[in-house]
Amino acid sequence: MYTIGALSKATGVKVPTIRYYEEIGLLAEPGRNAGNQRRFDQAGMDALGFIKHARDLGFSLDDIRALMGLDGQLGDDCAEADQIARSQLENVRERIAKLEQLARELERISHLCDGGNGGCCKVLTALGDHSQCAGDHG
Repeated sequence: MYTIGALSKATGVKVPTIRYYEEIGLLAEPGRNAGNQRRFDQAGMDALGFIKHARDLGFSLDDIRALMGLDGQLGDDCAEADQIARSQLENVRERIAKLEQLARELERISHLCDGGNGGCCKVLTALGDHSQCAGDHG
């Protein structure tokens, strides 16, 4: 059995986050000891590990809830899990493309400035006037 502090330390998930996951029903409420302290079993540890890993991969809480509701058997559950993972992959690819676009624009803007201290700062001017941007990144 694990206290919430031990669970937090073992998984790297902060105590308030563990409580939040309990509150929203993502993590089952554990039993309590005579002193009313939470006591998590290995299933709680495993579930929290699953949630943390899925969050690290960028899955939303709703997607994690859906994935946790699957029993892991081949067939419909596997197809649903695959669809959720593929959707997340597409989301990540879209964010990467957006970040690459932002990087190109920031690189372009940073080259506007020669680092001097006279006159008008071209970086600040570019940041203040979206029409000076090379493309849409908003």
